[in-house]
Amino acid sequence: MVACRADPSGHPVDRPTVNRGAHPAPPAGLDRYKFIPLSQISPDLQHAVIAAEDARFYQHHGFDWHEIQIAAEDDLEGDRTRGASTITQQLVKNLFFGTGRFVLRKGAEFTLVPLAEFVLGKRRILEIYLNVIEWGPGIYGAESACRYYYGTAARNIGREQAARLAAILPAPLKRRPERMNNYSARILGRMSQMGW
Repeated sequence: MVACRADPSGHPVDRPTVNRGAHPAPPAGLDRYKFIPLSQISPDLQHAVIAAEDARFYQHHGFDWHEIQIAAEDDLEGDRTRGASTITQQLVKNLFFGTGRFVLRKGAEFTLVPLAEFVLGKRRILEIYLNVIEWGPGIYGAESACRYYYGTAARNIGREQAARLAAILPAPLKRRPERMNNYSARILGRMSQMGW
């Protein structure tokens, strides 16, 4: 079955996705999107997402030049296994550019990312990011994801569940938390190394 995805405001996203039964249909009455303040999102989930997506989130100003250099070197060697986009870059892309790829996007990002860091600050960037990213087919935001996968509020998610949720973020339409044993274990290890 081919279905067009929609962003949180209900506008169609530019590419269709194929549902091959990887995710069950959301329960009736589940909010597919609900914005909640960062204070209502488990610190474990906040930390797991940072450990998985942008370990140097609190050290950089929107661009992680160290990770960019590593990704560029991997590209030159034909061995690219990860991206170098920070949480701030991903937020700017999601808010302003959607999923499409075009040449001017990186240039616009280069201007908007430092502005977002300056105007919003790290706490607000993380809050918005956790509330707008897709966690599954049509499931946007941490609250909806926690209720969809675990039947509980985002504030009640523990370390193991948080790591499994963070593990699906690179490919939320293909991955499911219960299948993320190896990657979630790496995320838990990173969280421990980071003092969380």
